[in-house]
Order: sequence, then C-alpha cells, then structure tokens
Amino acid sequence: MLNPLFEIYSDQWLLAVHKPSGLLVHRSPIDKHETEFALQYARELNGGQHVYPIHRLDRPTSGVLLFARDPDTARLMGQAMMAGEVSKTYQAVVRGWTPESGVIDHPLKEEPEDRRLKGLEQPVREALTHYRRLATTDLPVEIERYPTSRYSWVELYPKTGRKHQLRRHMKHINHPIIGDANHGRGRHNRYFAERFGQGRLLLAATELHFKHPVTNEAMVLKTPPEQSFQDVLTLFPTT
Repeated sequence: MLNPLFEIYSDQWLLAVHKPSGLLVHRSPIDKHETEFALQYARELNGGQHVYPIHRLDRPTSGVLLFARDPDTARLMGQAMMAGEVSKTYQAVVRGWTPESGVIDHPLKEEPEDRRLKGLEQPVREALTHYRRLATTDLPVEIERYPTSRYSWVELYPKTGRKHQLRRHMKHINHPIIGDANHGRGRHNRYFAERFGQGRLLLAATELHFKHPVTNEAMVLKTPPEQSFQDVLTLFPTT
C-alpha cells in the first residue's frame, strides 16, 4: 500500500508530515481493531527506525504532524510543548457567520480515552482558543428553519491543548465545525457529505511554529488543507 503521509520537513532530528483525515496517529483503546497508523508510516519514512510523536491530531483531523527521530529531541520538543513555546494554526469550516475575530476562554472537563474512567469525576482545566474569520458564504439551501444557510471559514489558534478543544470550543460559541459527529449539527454534516460525496471533519492543522530544539532556528512548517477540504472551500468567494 502507498504511504499516505508526505514529508513537509526533514532533518537529522525532526520529521514533519501531512496526515490525511481518517488516519489514527497511534493505537488507541477507542479503535482497538485498526491496523494502520501514522506512526508506522512515519517509521517507514524514517528508514524503518523508530520515531517519536511530538503531538497528536485526532483521527478525523488532517494536517501537520511532527515526529522526533531520537529520544533526546523528543524530550526537548516535549518540554517546549509544555512551556507553550509551540504554536499551532488550524483551519475550519463552521456553521453560521462568526465575528471577525475573538477569544474563547472556556474551561473544559477532561475527556479520558479509557471508557472505564468515564464514570468518574474528571478535572476541569483552563482552555483558551483565539480565532479569525477568513471568509463567509450564504448558500441558497434550506437546512434548518431558514431559506439560506450560512457558513464561515476560520483560522483557529489554540493556546492550550485540551482534548477536542477546538471542536468543543466552537460548539460552545454556537459555531460547530462541519463534519463533527459528536459536537456538530447532523443536518449540516449530512448536507456537506452528500454534496461533496464524502463526510469528513472540516478541521485541518495548517501551521506549526517553534524553535528548533538543536539549532535554535525559528521553524515555520506549513501545509495547505488536503484536497477534500479544499473542495469545500470553493463555496467561499475568492478575494
């Protein structure tokens, strides 16, 4: 099978790839029967040698995924992540017209992956997301109670790293991400899935900014959304 990852950046310490929507980063107790993971494909790109994921992307989210090639680099990058020295940019398509920009400061309760822990009281942690609207569209289709349906294309900048933070935050301000089965709106999700011939979460990690852990170079890793996302963006007027 062809490797579904493609390299964005590579040196002797780091490997950055684009992960497609639908691919798990690594094994998860939620998807015990899956046999394909970004981790194994990244190892293939690394000549069969082990790689160390620096962060994770949810299965339905596409975009920039960073690995370290050795434990020391992984440790240094992990420390930078914990210190808030790694900034991420995402793009999303959401229901409704958002304000031009804003800040979502809304604490979130932990969401454990292990189902056995879900009945236990979980801690609530601070969660902060900034956002900026890139474009809007008003489609001549009646999906809910209005004759037309409005959507926004936005950039999202998470300042904390809570599980499903962006999806939960956009739902909190009543602009859920299209394709989000857990936090979104089913009618809108179905419309996009039918119109474009596939259903996917319209969330993509497009930029990663950090200082190189060895060379101290300012790193900016970018990737456009994958084609299935770009197809949806044709709904928005170009400037």
